[in-house]
Amino acid sequence: MTVLTTERLILRDWTDDPADLARIYDIYSRSEIARYLGMAPGLPMTDPSQAVERLRAWQDRHADDQGRYGTWAIEVRETSLVVGTLLLKPLPGRDESRRTEDIEVGWHLHPDAWGHGYATEAARAAVAREFAAGTQEIYAVVAPGNEASMAVCRRLGMAHVGRRTDWYGGEDLETFVLAA
Repeated sequence: MTVLTTERLILRDWTDDPADLARIYDIYSRSEIARYLGMAPGLPMTDPSQAVERLRAWQDRHADDQGRYGTWAIEVRETSLVVGTLLLKPLPGRDESRRTEDIEVGWHLHPDAWGHGYATEAARAAVAREFAAGTQEIYAVVAPGNEASMAVCRRLGMAHVGRRTDWYGGEDLETFVLAA
């Protein structure tokens, strides 16, 4: 299901289509992606069957969100190639089983898609839609050292507010915020 479109991109639900599952595995089995996803369990993936588990976890996480929040595939319109993931969701607190009221935008792109502006374009569309729904602030949390993602935050106009440990089990994360 298509969630959002931009000039170059389609943001849509990840599916259990074999091509989507292969792409999930291709992205999340890479150490250059996993190293910035902190304590996320099961990363980097080591077996293609883990893509099914990851997809189910995303679907379960967003089952009650009625499409407002999600973990979506970023597809290039011109080629139909999925280049990564965009997420928009309530941040998990220090107790990761509980959601906070703070909304996060994030992205994980395949290395072949780095440097094309896809993360910025996809995030900008999701942020605009969420602000239109009434959210007043949106956060991005970035692993220290992930200069590329911090650059995306700056391109989105987000303000760096330092390192915080409010979310993801108390992990120390560079925090950016954008006000409506």
